[in-house]
Amino acid sequence: MTTDQESSMSVTETGATIWLTGLPSAGKTTIAYELAGRLRTEGHKVEVLDGDEIREFLSAGLGFSREDRHTNVARIGFVAELLAANGVKVLVPVIAPFADSREAVRKRHAAESTSYLEVHVATPVEVCSVRDVKGLYAKQAAGEISGLTGVDDPYEAPESPDLRIESHQQTVQESAAALHALLTERGLA
Repeated sequence: MTTDQESSMSVTETGATIWLTGLPSAGKTTIAYELAGRLRTEGHKVEVLDGDEIREFLSAGLGFSREDRHTNVARIGFVAELLAANGVKVLVPVIAPFADSREAVRKRHAAESTSYLEVHVATPVEVCSVRDVKGLYAKQAAGEISGLTGVDDPYEAPESPDLRIESHQQTVQESAAALHALLTERGLA
């Protein structure tokens, strides 16, 4: 290998997993895609692991029991860590309702020395139910579904996330900018 090849290969991107947790319709995915666009424009390698897509392709067959939700979060965390360890900024807009499941993902990242940030998109359930992007709150209210996170199934909000975003009090762009500022502060953007 020539010296020029070595020097061009020595520049490596620092990857990280940025987990956006919050209630259904909180704005997690919208913020993630807004931030992903900005990071890509800056030249970063970025992947968004959307919870709905993961359920369809990686976790098909899992239900919404506590055990199945934990398995789903563990699978997503594993994939996210692999990508982040290889220089990708991984945005994970996934509810992940249980603190112990999120903590297990954080510990896996720590064990591998991979950067992990937890972001709580702290939108009140009253606002989420009005947004109702997928019609879940209406279906739950009509008795068509049960086990809706934050309504009739638990959601354990992070006690001390790396960032708390009040998406109902700012624009999507402002929310993404706050998250970008955190990444910059941590040397990840």
